[in-house]
Amino acid sequence: MIRREDMLELTRRMTPARSSAERIAGAYFDEEGYIDGTFNTHFLNLTPSERAKNLNMAKTVLISKTNDQLKDHLIPLSKRKQGDIWQLLDGIMESGLKDDALLDILYELVGEHMRPGYPFAVFFIFDRYDVPVKGSDREWMEGSEEVYTYLLCSISPLSGEYEPGKPVFGFLYPAFRDRTTDREHINIFEERSESFRELKDWLLGVSGSAGRWG
Repeated sequence: MIRREDMLELTRRMTPARSSAERIAGAYFDEEGYIDGTFNTHFLNLTPSERAKNLNMAKTVLISKTNDQLKDHLIPLSKRKQGDIWQLLDGIMESGLKDDALLDILYELVGEHMRPGYPFAVFFIFDRYDVPVKGSDREWMEGSEEVYTYLLCSISPLSGEYEPGKPVFGFLYPAFRDRTTDREHINIFEERSESFRELKDWLLGVSGSAGRWG
């Protein structure tokens, strides 16, 4: 189960003044799932209004209805094999979102498993959160418990030329559980339940060659 407090802790920092987001990358797709353009830049290279807009999209994923729209999913050890999606996501995260070759593979796979019938965008934010210590009285203290490194994905229909609207799908990887990194889970967001079943099944490696890329 996802604790609402954990998600709120992450979203409280998602303002242009407080954010520690390091990088943002993404791709634009046509209605058939073909890539129509990509970008990759340091988050601070965005204008203040662009930073605020992208952080709001990220917040939409995390402050959605906990354990309803945003759900916790176990990543079985049996799924962590050479060439699986988790190896790909781990490689993208370890590169700090700087490896365009790995990102291009991921974009192609997303396009194969998501054809909603309208143009859409896939955005990724890479962040490192220096998790502060909480005292026994739940007050913040000086110092850090750990650095939580994560990818946040949001998928949105395009409301204009290269203009993403409100996210309809996304995920937080790895999960943030009890204020610490949980690499055995991923939190997946769907605006409406089972709207993107094929994409989610592929991501979780539910059937067939799902979750494979190599």
